[in-house]
Amino acid sequence: MTDAIVRTPRAAWFVMATAIAAYFLAVVHRTALGVAGVEAFERFDVQATGLAMLSVAQIATYAALQLPAGALIDRFGPKVMVVAGSLIMAGGQALLAVADDLPAAIAARVLLGAGDAPIFIAACRLVAHWFPPSRAPFMVQVTGFVGQMGQLATAIPVAWMLSARGWTDTFFALAIAGVAVAGLALFGVRDPRPVPGEMPDAGAGRTLEVAEGPGSEAAVAGPARERFASQVRLAMSPAGTRLGFWTHFTSLFSANTLALLWGVPFFVTAQGLTRTQASVLLTVVTLAKMAAGPLAGAFTARHPLRRSWMVLGSATATFVAWAAILVPSTPRPMWQLVVFMAVVGAGGPVSLIGMDYARTFAPRERLGTATGFVNMGGFIATIVSVLLVGLVLQLASPAGASVYTLDQYRLAFAALLVPWTVGVVGIVRNRRLTRAAMAAEGVRVPPLREQIRRGRRL
Repeated sequence: MTDAIVRTPRAAWFVMATAIAAYFLAVVHRTALGVAGVEAFERFDVQATGLAMLSVAQIATYAALQLPAGALIDRFGPKVMVVAGSLIMAGGQALLAVADDLPAAIAARVLLGAGDAPIFIAACRLVAHWFPPSRAPFMVQVTGFVGQMGQLATAIPVAWMLSARGWTDTFFALAIAGVAVAGLALFGVRDPRPVPGEMPDAGAGRTLEVAEGPGSEAAVAGPARERFASQVRLAMSPAGTRLGFWTHFTSLFSANTLALLWGVPFFVTAQGLTRTQASVLLTVVTLAKMAAGPLAGAFTARHPLRRSWMVLGSATATFVAWAAILVPSTPRPMWQLVVFMAVVGAGGPVSLIGMDYARTFAPRERLGTATGFVNMGGFIATIVSVLLVGLVLQLASPAGASVYTLDQYRLAFAALLVPWTVGVVGIVRNRRLTRAAMAAEGVRVPPLREQIRRGRRL
């Protein structure tokens, strides 16, 4: 079935607007602690590792539930999971609003991670069902684009409210917003109903046969009933899906480490900036993500066999940006910090290329599970990175310190070379395996120098 025949129904736009609104608020929930790091030090009387645990509790829960969330979406549909996830996040923010010790705050962050887990995967699942294949990459980038606006809302309105109204009012307001979005999703999200005969494929432009007759319901429900371990194994078995995992792993963790926790403390206490200037830098990350999204989408659509080059190029640029900030032993000028945050932020849209790998290579009936597996990558890397920074800061500082020097931050951020190296090795290895599998199916990827020499499209 071609895109000319598979038209996008009007309802699809309303469904996606509702799902994207839920994802927008999920990003606000996820990143709110990033602008409250200084207040959290004081409210919970913690050191660097204690503050890191608050962020890690949310991220670890989110990452751990990606595969179960994907499987549940495949079984129960996106609507149930978006509504449930939004309500759980609202409960987590309400608990955080009244928490006055570290265990209660950690419990609140666990709830936030659990509620956040299915939202983006559900949005990607809705894209695959409601839109034809040629529009799917664009709609995933639109979802990511609006999600970055949620981070922008964190950096400006949430930061302002935290300063003007305090901790409790700010997080209660976020809880109320979560309940409102859950109500919107209850009426706005519609699970897809396949048209008898065939439906738009989540993969590379083909169609998925839908059986008709008395046995059709069982055939459709079959994948949902298979054992979870088998479902996960089959979803992640293609090397292309694993390439998506390492793409997400490598491209996302730098921006997340700064936006979710360590950015504001680093800029305020080590670089000597004001809270307003630190918020501006977080805004730069968001604007860079929004600007890079269309570029990444256009490159992916135009050069689908060269997606990994954009990923490796972004990884190289991120390495250079970190080195330019950490090698000098004095605070950096504002313009250099702006450039640094822009380069790091551009990795966000590049990480979504991992979702395109899942869409292209994963078994279509297990797309939710495969997308969840890919989406784990960046957040596993974020967990490792946040913990590494907190651990090195605490080891490098005097006992009991809660404010850290520039030299201590330089040492702590240098530890991010570890996840960066692991990720790049994973990309290179699985790219080779993916190309070998493609060659076995008759798809040859010519060397880049050969393509340039012949003057062909990359």
